[in-house]
Amino acid sequence: MKFFSYFYDEMEHLFYQKPQEFNKFVNRELLAYGLGATLYMPATRPNIHQEILSKKHEGLTSLVIDLEDAVGDLEVGRAEGKLVKELSKLFEELNRQFLRFEDLPLMFIRIRDCKQFRRLKEQLGEAVKLLTGVVLPKFSVEDSEGLLKEVREIHTEQHPFYAMPILETAKVIQKETRLEELLKVKKLLDQNRELILNIRIGATDFSGLYGIRRSVDTTVYEIAILRDCIADIINIFQRGDDPYIVSGPVWEYFFAKERMLKPQLRQTPFRERYGDEGLKLRAELIDQNMDGLIREVLMDIANGLTGKTVIHPSHIKTVQALNVVSFEEYMDACTIVEAAGGHLGVVRSGFANKMNEIKPHYVWAKKILLKSQLYGVLHAEVTNIDLIKKEVYV
Repeated sequence: MKFFSYFYDEMEHLFYQKPQEFNKFVNRELLAYGLGATLYMPATRPNIHQEILSKKHEGLTSLVIDLEDAVGDLEVGRAEGKLVKELSKLFEELNRQFLRFEDLPLMFIRIRDCKQFRRLKEQLGEAVKLLTGVVLPKFSVEDSEGLLKEVREIHTEQHPFYAMPILETAKVIQKETRLEELLKVKKLLDQNRELILNIRIGATDFSGLYGIRRSVDTTVYEIAILRDCIADIINIFQRGDDPYIVSGPVWEYFFAKERMLKPQLRQTPFRERYGDEGLKLRAELIDQNMDGLIREVLMDIANGLTGKTVIHPSHIKTVQALNVVSFEEYMDACTIVEAAGGHLGVVRSGFANKMNEIKPHYVWAKKILLKSQLYGVLHAEVTNIDLIKKEVYV
């Protein structure tokens, strides 16, 4: 599995450094960057194993089968049975060598509680090896130590199994308890660091606690209470001495509707790159409500977040295209890391537009180089818009 494999022979023309292949067995530090656009689907969805076998969602690198908010309380039993059945079918195909682990997206299940997790582990048996891990919603210190213990019982060097906690409880969003709760959570996660792949932000649950639902014209960074909370999560979990990978919160719109605010994509980059055809592409992205998604992903990246939760396959290509490392970023990062021996404090960028300060920019540079291994590096003359524009050949 690798990002943008659907471009086939166009890889050479697009990428200075092509994306590497990866699967659940690669180093955890690197794998944390490999989730890309993480597609959620309810466990009640029909033919999940067939969709994975047929690679229905081209470009998909990570998938969460949801037993929590996406499943009604009265449907939990049926959803559990369906999940076990679908994963067992997929595991049988693997044993019959109709597919390899390398062909599978990173697969996770989102569970409700520890009892459900134990029940599913028992019912799945060896088929649990298909999974890269488990998503732990409404993560808190009080309720999650037992869950991490269950994760540890599955996790081995031969078959790694990771946890992805979601920060979305009242104690995290409410100001008077936030910092204490985040520090407690970080202490618990630090004690189980080898099990933690990624930290996720539950912006929808946070909003729901205040009766807020953001519109298609609004990013999470424009909702004051979400912006403040995300800033504190970044502050606690992305400190440069030992940072976690934090993923961008879900974008929940995928169909066009009448707009009140003007579109959020400038015409110039599209017109200068492709002329009238570029303006047509811009109009299509706006019609699909992609301009808000693009803006939010760029804000995610600016704030140090990597990847994003998505609820529609049409989001996959856009999220992943925007996370690709540019040639300029890559060359600056290489310069900074190579100059980190202590002889230099600052180096003029080869692009003659900035100064690269070795110590302040070193953590950023290491992150860029890790990210570049999986997402790849664009040629100097290629832009993220080119990747968004390219047709996906299925």
